[in-house]
Amino acid sequence: QVQLVESGGGLVQAGGSLRLSCLASEMIFSYAMGWYRQAPGKQRELVASITSLRSTNYADSVKGRFTISRDNAKNTVYLQMNSPKPEDTAVYYCRADRGGRTFWGQGTQVTVSS
Repeated sequence: QVQLVESGGGLVQAGGSLRLSCLASEMIFSYAMGWYRQAPGKQRELVASITSLRSTNYADSVKGRFTISRDNAKNTVYLQMNSPKPEDTAVYYCRADRGGRTFWGQGTQVTVSS
């Protein structure tokens, strides 16, 4: 099964920028990939997703600020976070889907200070 490792989280000021990376243990060209987040006391929610054909989908709350992309040659998916807000503070998880199976990374903490 594919293993996913997120990196790039940390503390960022509101209005700044941050890029998250998700490195997969195998080739990802046939996987649908996504970023989810979970804030304390809240359910995990979709942030952005990208299909194997590079079609993207975003949560309304991040449209125009965040960008998901994939580099299949590097087995990596990115989440570029521009103009983050304090309400974007959460643990961000990478997800991979293929053939009805879902795989998750361990998550990376993102904290946005006001």
